[in-house]
Amino acid sequence: MTAAVTAKGLSKQYALTTRQSHDTLRDTITGVAQSGLSRLRRGGRGDGGAESSFWALDDISFTIQTGEVVGIVGRNGAGKSTLLKVLSRITSPTRGEALIRGRLGSLLEVGAGFHPELSGRENVYLNGAILGMKRTEMNQKFDAIVEFAEVERFIDTPVKRYSSGMYVRLAFAVAAHLEPDVLVVDEVLAVGDQAFQQKCLGRMEDVSVDGRTVLFVSHSMSAIEQLCSRVIVLQQGCLVADGTPQDIIAGYLSQVSHTSVGPVDLTDVPRSNAKTKPIIHELTLRDGLGEPCGTFGTEEPMVIDFLLRPPFTLREPRLAAAVEETTGRRLTTVASYFTLDGLDEIDGPCRIRCTIPRLPLGPGRYLISISLFDKYLGTLDALDNIVSFDVEWRNGYGTGEAWYPFYGPVMTSSRWQRADGEDVLVLDLERERAGGR
Repeated sequence: MTAAVTAKGLSKQYALTTRQSHDTLRDTITGVAQSGLSRLRRGGRGDGGAESSFWALDDISFTIQTGEVVGIVGRNGAGKSTLLKVLSRITSPTRGEALIRGRLGSLLEVGAGFHPELSGRENVYLNGAILGMKRTEMNQKFDAIVEFAEVERFIDTPVKRYSSGMYVRLAFAVAAHLEPDVLVVDEVLAVGDQAFQQKCLGRMEDVSVDGRTVLFVSHSMSAIEQLCSRVIVLQQGCLVADGTPQDIIAGYLSQVSHTSVGPVDLTDVPRSNAKTKPIIHELTLRDGLGEPCGTFGTEEPMVIDFLLRPPFTLREPRLAAAVEETTGRRLTTVASYFTLDGLDEIDGPCRIRCTIPRLPLGPGRYLISISLFDKYLGTLDALDNIVSFDVEWRNGYGTGEAWYPFYGPVMTSSRWQRADGEDVLVLDLERERAGGR
């Protein structure tokens, strides 16, 4: 099999400085004068301010074969985006080299490569030209690109008037439809809505089926598990793990999630999708008695408390929490918009409580991802795999039976009885609907 991407000792160093800037011309002149006097007193030795450096990438080597779909995960600041920029030739490595076989298409930032004054149509052709496409080929693919991006009405509008979601839809459509040999996609897909994210994942699957290579950075482990056949983990600029999603995801998530034994402060936690400053400031898991809890029994109640501090009024807020296995597979989602009453308008700090009457999970460790939407403003805040909790088998049925992993992660109550006649079953169902036993 031919190697599509080869990295050999890739390292990237950035300079840091503690030099302070001056706000006014007077401060600048005074600073220069004082610096000159200090230099004279030291015998002419200069001191331009303390400088240091850090390695965003540190001696990374790997090989990706043609047709592989590789996920790249790691905390914010781990070096993921820097790696993609080096591979995309946006920045040069300090040491080492990266070899790309064939044409590369990349989507790293919202609007990257788009000229704000040009229309969507003009930017599509501009991006195609940059990637080496002939105009006849662009003409053949133009309608498919616009249809995929769902921006037909605005295709002749300057892109500076596009929303971030429209930017991403059009940019991804261009990158995915120009048939690159290597497609590189950063976390920018998180800007789009859920339906478009699934559409993009489906398109990337199609690209991989066609024998092309995909590099995909995401904080969504469910997306990584769905799409990728291999996962690379970066930590502080170093490659620390490389293997199958089944081998990598569980260990990675156990390191990045918070164990819930009380309120979890989310103020400074990196967001996977946010258009504003953090709005969800705190999350607390509680048991049926209202006490902070990190371990629950099967089919016992769980309460999820959110502390929100919105900087503006949320007219139709929609809050959701998803429960996932440590492999990243999503099991279920609870959401305010699944109920008839929903949530009222929120115009200031408040606490929101979600109660799950019976937690339908078998024994094991699980993770919670949370998100906040507004019907008019879209996604406002989201954190993936932010809190972990454990479920114990406490044998609520009193039978003494054990629970084994092959039973599955979801536990469902049931009643068993003889039903020699159909009328017995119908009678029982009618009683259930009426709330009887």
